[in-house]
Amino acid sequence: MLDVRVRKSFGDFALECEARFGDGVTAIFGPSGSGKSTLLNSIAGLTRPDAGEIRFKGEALYSSNEGVYVPPEKRRLGYVFQDSALFPHMSVADNIHYGYKLTAREDRRIEPSQLGELLQLERLMGRSVGNLSGGERQRVALARALATSPRLLLLDEPLASLDGGLRGVILGYLKRVRRELGTPMVYVSHSISEVMALADNALVLRDGKVVAYGRSSEALLTPEVSAFAQFDTLENFLEGVVRKRYDDEDLAELEVGNASFLVVGVRRDEGESLTVSIGAGDIIVSRQIPPQTSARNAIRARVSEIHRVDSRVLVYADIGTRVVVEITPNSLEALELREGTEMYLIIKANSVIPLQGSRD
Repeated sequence: MLDVRVRKSFGDFALECEARFGDGVTAIFGPSGSGKSTLLNSIAGLTRPDAGEIRFKGEALYSSNEGVYVPPEKRRLGYVFQDSALFPHMSVADNIHYGYKLTAREDRRIEPSQLGELLQLERLMGRSVGNLSGGERQRVALARALATSPRLLLLDEPLASLDGGLRGVILGYLKRVRRELGTPMVYVSHSISEVMALADNALVLRDGKVVAYGRSSEALLTPEVSAFAQFDTLENFLEGVVRKRYDDEDLAELEVGNASFLVVGVRRDEGESLTVSIGAGDIIVSRQIPPQTSARNAIRARVSEIHRVDSRVLVYADIGTRVVVEITPNSLEALELREGTEMYLIIKANSVIPLQGSRD
């Protein structure tokens, strides 16, 4: 879908990147100063490379050899900035309609009303953007970008300024956009948890060079990436639906994939969707259900992949969706885990953190 071969220098820094992005969600991952935003801005047309070419479905957006440079407004790519960059003098509705009105009628595939429903913005339409929370602002920024019916959506660390709860909420909306609109995305992040939760593929940069590219579940676990990735903060962002509430115990039953979790402190009604966070290191693996334990969740799972990363082992567990579990090499051998092994994930109810944002 997107072919990139660019070189760009700023003083002592030089970005040299060659990659081919497919449909779905591709993450550009790496530490600060690795060239992630420079690459994204080159694709958007906000930065002009020194040499190379960028082609979208064969169409040249930039080519130093052919002398082609399509300006940003002609590329029909949506862009969501880290700070949302909304028009402060406009209402929520006016921000969303701004790009829609600039889009030629024959190119309009997404209606503002559709976005209001998809991103749950209907009740905010008449409000000034200055009165919005951080999570609401990012939802409006996402809607404004999608209102142009972009061929490709570019996101530059859109969750970096949000707290943990809101990060999970916006990730849930991004998954919904991907699922219901099918808009391909290029997603810049330095969070390995975000990339694993959202991206099909990952392009990893360090010091302006590509160090890994491929399926996110594999590219992020190469030795070159493990040298700087923060696996100790790895968490699972899982989408589910509230199936039952136990108000007298402050518990709710959440359906995630083929499994049901008991979650504490849920402020959602039955039938509503909810994203939860579970730390990869907060999950205990057992080959059988323990006879007595204080943990409220014993989830049946199957090992789909096993990856060794330095002194830790990451096990990908299949419960109808993927859950990443961190264990020690000794535990791996003691439990005799292999691909296809049936096991149980033992999780305390208060280790399943509901990411609910505001209900205002």
